[in-house]
Amino acid sequence: MIQKVTDAEIQKQKDISARIKELNNGKKLTACVVTLGCVQNENDSERIRGMLTEMGYEMCNNSKTADVVIFNTCAVRENAELKVFGFLGALKNIKKERPEMLIGICGCMIQQNHIVERIKSRYKHVDMIFGTHSLHRFPQIMYSALQKRVIDVEDTDGYVAENISHVRGSNVIATVSVMYGCNNFCSYCIVPYVRGRERSRTHEDILAECEGLAAQGYKEITLVGQNVNSYGKDCGEIDFADLLHLVSEIEGIERIRFVSVHPKDITDKLIAEMASNPKICKQLHVPLQSGSTKVLGDMNRKYSKEQYLALIDKIRTAMPGLAISTDIIVGFPTETNEDFEDTLDVVKKVGYDMVYNFIYSKRKGTPAAKMDFVLSKEEIKSNFDRLVETQAEILHEKNMKLQDAVVEVLVEGKSRTDDTMLTGRTTENKVVNFSGSPEKIGEIVNVKITKAATWALTGEII
Repeated sequence: MIQKVTDAEIQKQKDISARIKELNNGKKLTACVVTLGCVQNENDSERIRGMLTEMGYEMCNNSKTADVVIFNTCAVRENAELKVFGFLGALKNIKKERPEMLIGICGCMIQQNHIVERIKSRYKHVDMIFGTHSLHRFPQIMYSALQKRVIDVEDTDGYVAENISHVRGSNVIATVSVMYGCNNFCSYCIVPYVRGRERSRTHEDILAECEGLAAQGYKEITLVGQNVNSYGKDCGEIDFADLLHLVSEIEGIERIRFVSVHPKDITDKLIAEMASNPKICKQLHVPLQSGSTKVLGDMNRKYSKEQYLALIDKIRTAMPGLAISTDIIVGFPTETNEDFEDTLDVVKKVGYDMVYNFIYSKRKGTPAAKMDFVLSKEEIKSNFDRLVETQAEILHEKNMKLQDAVVEVLVEGKSRTDDTMLTGRTTENKVVNFSGSPEKIGEIVNVKITKAATWALTGEII
């Protein structure tokens, strides 16, 4: 049974937003939302921006000059946490000079008691501390923070909240959360502890959001979940393959992507839907994490090296041109050099289009945090560098094959590095920069690749 936030509660929060707007009395106030973490965090930040906009704030990108600053945090890796503490420290003196400024921190980090205690004691200039399960109450938290410090961290498996406004970062592509939480409990991962158990939105609510996006002119939808292909298991409505098909029937939506999947939940039905549905992009992210069956067991991943490779073969047989990307953790505590060689072996056999590499980061409260390391830091760093070099060679070879090829690209906007150029992605998720008129934004165009490099593709519209 889906535990939904009531419509009355959502309306109450909207009424509080309106009250805050009245209190601001027409002042031109700004708000900055800084996001660290995954695509789910980005989607949550869009909802925070939506609520801030309803309160009368104008969005900006400068955390030092904004009237309200919210840090939406990630707990998956230590680096993200250290960044947040750095940001908070940098604002301490600014808060002294501008005491009316409101500083908030939310997201996955805040669902950990030791983090909350650290912020309470060391960062007293932070006005709002709220967890992932309190997001829908943000207007109430903001209103209370105008008078005193607010800490709202709920220990629950979470809710599903509908009808919260979004302020999206693009007018062409959008993310739609289809489920929240995770039931897998991989031994290295904090997500089930900070996001709660799996809970799916109803397919009616998902389709209504997608239809609204199509009506606004959005062309590409990415369906998002911590374990997206578990969709529907908790409520028995429809499964993820069915949901993909229903979204593809919406007029105006031209492309569909999704993240992130678990290999154990990739079904023949899902593969068949991907292979037969022209709107589903020919790209699939299949996290490996390790190529060693022994380490995969220690990680509680529920598949072996051989099962993973057999799955990739099955997927490639159904979709020969499919681009496959993956996540890999280097230096898991029980990993030996022989285990790492197994990982390299899988990388070479699969020939990934993209590998997101991470050195293992100990997360307090997870089973892996209690394990002793087999390899030294120097050995782990050496292995990490070898993996990066191996993948760079594979990617270079793949991209070189695109030289002078003509590819279909959805024009997403201006390039981040050169505003005289446009940027977009192929159905295989390859980013291409090319010259062209801004009038092309939102269109699917044919682009000839004029320069192929390891990490970038450049072309021209034909």
